[in-house]
Amino acid sequence: MKRDDLPPPMEGLDARIRGARDAREDAKSNGQQSTGLAWAARLTTEMFAALVVGGGLGWLVDRWLGTRPWFMLVFLLIGCAAGMLNAYRTAQRFESGADDGVS
Repeated sequence: MKRDDLPPPMEGLDARIRGARDAREDAKSNGQQSTGLAWAARLTTEMFAALVVGGGLGWLVDRWLGTRPWFMLVFLLIGCAAGMLNAYRTAQRFESGADDGVS
C-alpha cells in the first residue's frame, strides 16, 4: 500500500467534520427558497395524482359497465375536487408552520 493511499491524519478529520457541520448549517439557513419550491412541487403532484386516479377509476368503471365517457367525466370532476381539497389542506399546514417559525 502506498503512502498516498492512506487516509489523512486524525487531526485533519476534526477540521473536516467541523467544516461539514458548518456547511450543513449554512444550507439550513439558506433553505427557505428551496423549501417553498418543494411545497409547490408537492401541491402540483397532489393535484395531478388526484386527477390521474379519478380519471383512471372512471375509465375502468366505464369499461366495466360500457357507459363511456360518463363515469370518467364524473370521476375526473371528483378527482379535481379531491386534488384541490388536498392542496388546500397542505397549503394550510404550510402556512401554519410558517407562522410557528417551523418550515
